[in-house]
Amino acid sequence: MSLPATTGRDGARAAVPSDRPRTAPVSVILPVFVRLKLTLLRNGLRQSGRRRAAYVTSMVLAVLFAALQLLGLLAVRGNDHAAALVTTLVAVLALGWAVMPLFFSSGDETLDPSRLVMLPLRPGPLMVSLLVSSLLGTGPLFTLILVLGSVLAVAHGGAAAATAVLAVPLVLLVCVALARAVATANVRLLTSRKGRDLALLSGLIIAVGIQFVNIGMQKLSGENGLSTLEPAADVLRWVPPATAVDAVQGAGDGEWGPALGQLALTAAALVLLLLWWHRSLTRLMTAPDSSTLQAAESGRAPGAGPAGRGAPARFLPGGRTGTVMLRTFRYAWRDPKTKAGWATALGVGLLVPVVTQVQGGGSIYAACWASAMLGMQMYNQFGQDTSAFWMVAQTISTSRDAYLELRGRALTVAVVGVPYVTAVVLGSAALLDAWSDAAEALGLSLALLGALLATGAVGSALHPYTIPQDSGFKNVHPSQAGLATLSIFGGMVAGAALCAPVLAATIWLHTSGTHGLLWLILPVGAGYGLALVAMALRWSAPRVADRLPEILAAVSK
Repeated sequence: MSLPATTGRDGARAAVPSDRPRTAPVSVILPVFVRLKLTLLRNGLRQSGRRRAAYVTSMVLAVLFAALQLLGLLAVRGNDHAAALVTTLVAVLALGWAVMPLFFSSGDETLDPSRLVMLPLRPGPLMVSLLVSSLLGTGPLFTLILVLGSVLAVAHGGAAAATAVLAVPLVLLVCVALARAVATANVRLLTSRKGRDLALLSGLIIAVGIQFVNIGMQKLSGENGLSTLEPAADVLRWVPPATAVDAVQGAGDGEWGPALGQLALTAAALVLLLLWWHRSLTRLMTAPDSSTLQAAESGRAPGAGPAGRGAPARFLPGGRTGTVMLRTFRYAWRDPKTKAGWATALGVGLLVPVVTQVQGGGSIYAACWASAMLGMQMYNQFGQDTSAFWMVAQTISTSRDAYLELRGRALTVAVVGVPYVTAVVLGSAALLDAWSDAAEALGLSLALLGALLATGAVGSALHPYTIPQDSGFKNVHPSQAGLATLSIFGGMVAGAALCAPVLAATIWLHTSGTHGLLWLILPVGAGYGLALVAMALRWSAPRVADRLPEILAAVSK
């Protein structure tokens, strides 16, 4: 705190406190942040032996993978389509920098600038210090190696080499600034419960990304090779920071006008990102968040809103069944693990038919994956409630209560599953132009969905297990791993076996030449699945009522 001088009555000068805090310049803040980042990296080696081994292994594998990519990029030097390859590669790399903070923000403590809002730091010096310290780490090193390989693959001549000297730091700075700007703009979300929900969905995003990478690699290994990337590269070469890498190719070919324009476009993108980051930092350091403000309740009637039975409840049946459905829907929307399970089921159920069709081996019967993934949501219904199941258990005193509880949970899955499976089957029929097989495929899918709902109800009654809440990626207690395996895989095998009559009828109609009757598989499969669910609920309800203390103990570990 500064102490400005003032003059008293006797003419003496005295120092009085000033309420204006002094802010440190960049020359003071920057070394502190660099040392902070180095300390965080060094602390990664001071953990337990297992965590230290994982930390070192991940760093070594990342650098090794980048080195192999560097050799691969050098190998395509001189190829006619090398520019298309490196342009697409840098664009995908920048996309990764943009989305990774949204899913893995907890992996780097320095991505959360809200920890610094109480310090007397101005956004400008803070931004410069964070930007420089962000250049330290495995991620920036990995990016630097790939960008170096990219420019070496297309740099021919002194002009291209001179352009590469500007292009490499520009690409690296754009990637780092993009990640920082995205993280700062969404820091309130990333540190909230919704942010943790988003992190739990990272597995689904990675799985979908791997499938697209797999499809891309298959396309590249085809007869067209790298020429497949040319249409995409024609667009991406004008999207920063890929513009900087393509400028190296243009400079080598003597096209100075487009090359200078692409470098200028990359620099402009960097300036815009820095301005966005600066504005987000200023808002973060000056604007109050929801934790310091009282929730506004103006205009809300008593009992209305999320706590009451709002618009979704109006479409649900009355009585206990509707109450159970509403509670299950709220769990699926609010509980991170339940939400991740539903999102994974919906994503994978749609992804598998699309991937198989794109790879050339598609079949409309691959839509049964949608039934399988949605049907699995019925397993371990009581374990999904964790220790809160004791509140539900207090309301179950008879077999009728248990039946209504199970029926409400099964209807929740069916309300989502039946339209979803129908949409996937019809979408597969449209992609494959197999409308003649749509009816039988939908009948088989609905029969499988009903069979899995039935076995899920039985498994929930006989083999419940707890879902730990202390870890976002642990879905079963170690002592119950065998029980969970028996419940899930045994139920899936049983569900597939229960579909044998419908499958046998479909095969018989095909082999007997009576293709005109294949449409009957749709009502037969739907009715058969419904009958299986009804019988399973009737059988499971008294078991739930009789084994309620055992179920409560199993899900509360």
